[in-house]
Amino acid sequence: MCLAVFFRTFAAMKLYSDAALAKILDKELFHQISSVADRLGMECYVVGGYVRDIFLERPSNDIDVVVVGSGIEVAKALKQQLGKRAHLSVFKNFGTAQVKCWQQTKDGPQEIEVEFVGARKESYSHDSRKPIVENGTLEDDQNRRDFTVNAMAICLNKSRFGELVDPFNGIADLEDGIIATPLDPEVTFSDDPLRMMRCIRFATQLNFQIEDETFEGLERMAERIKIVSGERIEVELNKIMMAPHPSTGLEYLQRSGLLNIILPELAALDIVEKRDGRAHKNNFYHTLEVLENVCRHDASLWLRWAALLHDIGKTKSKRWENGAGWTFHNHNIIGAKMVQGIFRRLKLPMGAEMKYVQKLVDLHMRPQAIADNEVTDSAVRRLLNDAGDDIDDLMILCEADITSKNEVRKKLFLENFRMVREKLTDLQEKDYKRLLQPVIDGNEIMEMFHLPPSREVGVLKQYLKDAVLDDKVANERGPLMELLMQKAKQMGLVS
Repeated sequence: MCLAVFFRTFAAMKLYSDAALAKILDKELFHQISSVADRLGMECYVVGGYVRDIFLERPSNDIDVVVVGSGIEVAKALKQQLGKRAHLSVFKNFGTAQVKCWQQTKDGPQEIEVEFVGARKESYSHDSRKPIVENGTLEDDQNRRDFTVNAMAICLNKSRFGELVDPFNGIADLEDGIIATPLDPEVTFSDDPLRMMRCIRFATQLNFQIEDETFEGLERMAERIKIVSGERIEVELNKIMMAPHPSTGLEYLQRSGLLNIILPELAALDIVEKRDGRAHKNNFYHTLEVLENVCRHDASLWLRWAALLHDIGKTKSKRWENGAGWTFHNHNIIGAKMVQGIFRRLKLPMGAEMKYVQKLVDLHMRPQAIADNEVTDSAVRRLLNDAGDDIDDLMILCEADITSKNEVRKKLFLENFRMVREKLTDLQEKDYKRLLQPVIDGNEIMEMFHLPPSREVGVLKQYLKDAVLDDKVANERGPLMELLMQKAKQMGLVS
């Protein structure tokens, strides 16, 4: 782990004594839980992410409580004690219960969720993530946790209120910025392979390193991810994508072998071929650079996905051409066609989100092609017509795609992009939708030539639209009608 990351992590975290932890937990809700647990004679601990986030000084309103006994019984008693301020949900099949309540804070009332579960130990069969669950001790419960930083517990019983129970020295891993499993990583990941995704997700979100032995466990157990449903993988993958620096997680996925199973189309870009002394760039690491550039704009999840998949068609389109070297002709078109299959396999939404990503992948070369040549009004009008309301996101993606190490070439690209943006702004200010849509529409064409909805109507509509986009005629009824009649005669629709 580099020193810069270590000191940044260490500086952001305080070490707390049990007394200090008791003070942090000095809230009405925790004392209510403490009172109920003591009255029922059960040990009670706040565990997991809430404890971890205390040390990282991150806000959290989702609280997990482990009871050595019946978590449902404690939850019911807490609901009774809180009265109308709380709502209770019991999940008997899972042995858990949830209490939602409102607590007054310095920022006003906040809803807090407390999940209660009895301490348990688990065992797994090889072909399933569903464990065989038995009642257990706190030690059993901490042994089944995914990572040392999530295996810490703080006692809520009055006699030990605020006492930290940390059998795997998770506090030291927090100090060092390390993600590690409490037990043998092969056992941890084999029992529940989704933990491999969570391992990489936590490392990405927290800017932590994955401990060497744990990473080796990821490499050895990668194939086990195949028994995890696409929906569960999608959730973790999207959390990685929305991290401040998602490229960290994607590189971990690639190095561990998980990416080749989850998203082989992206993993396949991690190659550099050389012929006659000429090599193409590594398109996998280029993609990560583009993704990081997009994230500087606080990009949405789907713009990040568009950045991740923008060059996905390069593996299929790669050719060696004598004289030209390595080429990737039409990789944008090929990539756009691949998006649907990738979204379906990963259980990503197949509606507007998928179509948005398809559109950006398809169009991502257009602004560069315009910037490479003379920036003409007609080219910009066509771009704006095809991109529509997504033009700003497309421009962010295309500028992010300029990763050339040749500073002169990069400066030229950016200057040309500035000119494209200026023309786009001018066009948008002139009510571009009115300017780009011919004043003669399809309904009028059908009425004029007595046509049903048909290919001929589409040809005539597109002919008028091309004329407007290319600025061959003004978008006015007279000139367009003259042009329409000429085309109709060529097609034999009028004599």
